Amino acid sequence: MGNHVEASGMQHPAPARLLKSIWGAFGSGMGVIYTIICAPLAAITARMGFNKTTSQISRIWAWLIIATCGITVEVEGLENLRGLKSYVLVANHQSFFDIFAVLAYLPGDTRFVAKKELLKIPVVGYAMVQNGHVIVDRQGGGRSIRRALEAAREGSYPICVFAEGHRHNDGQVHEFNEGAAWIATMAKLPCVPVAISGSGAFFPRKAMVPQAGGRMRMTLLPPIMPAEPGERAKSTEREALTHQLEEAVRSAFVPEL
Repeated sequence: MGNHVEASGMQHPAPARLLKSIWGAFGSGMGVIYTIICAPLAAITARMGFNKTTSQISRIWAWLIIATCGITVEVEGLENLRGLKSYVLVANHQSFFDIFAVLAYLPGDTRFVAKKELLKIPVVGYAMVQNGHVIVDRQGGGRSIRRALEAAREGSYPICVFAEGHRHNDGQVHEFNEGAAWIATMAKLPCVPVAISGSGAFFPRKAMVPQAGGRMRMTLLPPIMPAEPGERAKSTEREALTHQLEEAVRSAFVPEL
């Protein structure tokens, strides 16, 4: 699927790298414009309760950013979502393009478990709250998990959790925290592991603009059901599920595309 591009590990001539940087800067600028246009529309529709419209606006916004930056997104394993309505997407995290790709290329009105820092973004934070995304405070502990659990129980949509806690672009999958396993276990939902590869190469964590023309891949693996779903599940079972999810993602992760 997608266009053929050079592997990220190959060295590009200096003029080509410069061109990709200029293109990436242009894409970032256009991304700001897309956000200025789409965020108020998303906030208004979310406030009015038109959540599906809000999700469509978010999907278009994410697709525009990806397309403008010339990023190729490959998706494998969509058949593993067949028959699922509510579930927990459990992914590693390399760059902001992971969020864009989930929004633009995966089916369903996905909600994210996201850090409270996003509330500082004018209009965007408001739209996320109104549309049912779960904004967590790392200091909030149980309150954050309870909000995510309520969203999982009340919604009929996938919830995406980046289980490493923050972005990494060192070509490795890092230790998962237990938040996704907790939500899935308490809400009696299947987990779908998602290995995201490549996005850290063209937009590493501290970069100001992406290198345009990059390639990334999302590999969806077969769903995993908690061994003992419900309120009585033990912490050891959540720990085992977390380890199982981490190993599944690690098995499909590709350090260099």
